[in-house]
Amino acid sequence: MTTRVACIGECMMELSERPDGSLLRGYGGDTLNTALYLARLGVAVDYVTALGDDPWSEEMLAAWAAEGIGTSRVRRLPGRMPGLYIIRTDEHGERSFHYWRDSAAARDLFSGPGADETRAVLSGYDLVYASGISLSLYGEAGRAALAETCRAVRAKGGRVAFDTNYRPRGWPDKAKAQAAFRDAMAAADLIFASAEDLEWLYGREGEEEVLRHRGRCEIVLKGGGSPPSVRVLAGAEDVTVPASTVAAVVDTTAAGDSFAAAYMAARLAGRPPAGAASCGHRLAGTVIGHRGAVIPRAAMPDLALDSGNKP
Repeated sequence: MTTRVACIGECMMELSERPDGSLLRGYGGDTLNTALYLARLGVAVDYVTALGDDPWSEEMLAAWAAEGIGTSRVRRLPGRMPGLYIIRTDEHGERSFHYWRDSAAARDLFSGPGADETRAVLSGYDLVYASGISLSLYGEAGRAALAETCRAVRAKGGRVAFDTNYRPRGWPDKAKAQAAFRDAMAAADLIFASAEDLEWLYGREGEEEVLRHRGRCEIVLKGGGSPPSVRVLAGAEDVTVPASTVAAVVDTTAAGDSFAAAYMAARLAGRPPAGAASCGHRLAGTVIGHRGAVIPRAAMPDLALDSGNKP
């Protein structure tokens, strides 16, 4: 039986400012990137979000479908639109992001007409993946609905994966972020955690916030260093898996998103945790050698995964 995966979150319209002031349009989102790479690795994955009835929402849906991402779980909200952000790059190559997303359709995924249906459908998936950015979208009532949905997934034998992905801009109240992340980690069977994210959120004790779940769930703790390494804790296993040296880092966008995709795809294919981490490093190392979040299909590394997706 094919394992069914759902990635929950938001995809926004992206405008990249060129040196002459003109703008290049695209789209992007952390869990959308993960869904795309899961699809390319042969995983049956649906993207779960809300969009409007505008032309750009239509373009997004067509592009996702072309990548093999399931779009039947995307709610369409009349009169609404996706969020928008602009990327500016200064003379030193540093990027800054500017957002218009307060009324984005994705924020109402767990509220309003259709929300109950979304929650019911999600409870039937084998694996549900969300991130800290996903949590920042919904407000307290929406997060409570998502938490209840995750409990329903697990009650039916499914699993929940959570990626910390903390962005301070999305959390005006840091205490609420801390509480929401604790709840999300407690509800997860697989946690992707960045040591940097945890320190920003919890200070020096950040790693302890995730390590308290060791033995209860699978933890992939991403650290720094060059080349970067991850610590994988699964059952009695506690190993550090270093990445290979990358010849040239062009753009780190979607490094973590692609790592999570390859890790989950490898685990679904029956690879052990350390082997899955090696797959994650290989895909992420390829992604950061290209500009942008999505690399050409021809550049995808062959991870030799079983596309049958063992549950």
